[in-house]
Amino acid sequence: MELTNSDIILAFKQGDVVVFEKLFRSYYQSLCRYANGLLNDSDEAEEVVQQMFVTIWEKRSSIEIKVSFKSYLYRAVHNSCLNHLEKIKVRQMYVGQHSGNEEVSTDYSEMNLQKNELQTRISAALLKLPEQCRKVFLLSRHDEMKYAEIADHLGISIMTVS
Repeated sequence: MELTNSDIILAFKQGDVVVFEKLFRSYYQSLCRYANGLLNDSDEAEEVVQQMFVTIWEKRSSIEIKVSFKSYLYRAVHNSCLNHLEKIKVRQMYVGQHSGNEEVSTDYSEMNLQKNELQTRISAALLKLPEQCRKVFLLSRHDEMKYAEIADHLGISIMTVS
């Protein structure tokens, strides 16, 4: 008997190991290929996918899945890859700034963890915003557009943007 998406989500949230293993086996390879396309490093892609599966299993009871489980997995891997790339970027910037220093601060790991946690919270908060609010926020923060530009781009009033 084939399980519906709702059945899969419910079983997963209740800790059904068989369902989890089936999901892992069904999607692992394709998720690794997807992650490799974003990271261009098959070892790192596998690491990201494995960590994503560990994370969602550990947080299964509190996860809110409002789309298909497959879509959720791909979005989770996408976000994990973006976080990983950001971590690499920060590390390269940090190393570049501190090249020549013989002693590297041990606070880097803690700073990186805090940054990742903050990024995760921001991503979660963004997902909770209505679509139009999310667009405005992303255009403002990521594309660095001014309110007037956003209003013009989305065809809405500047008062709606602010």
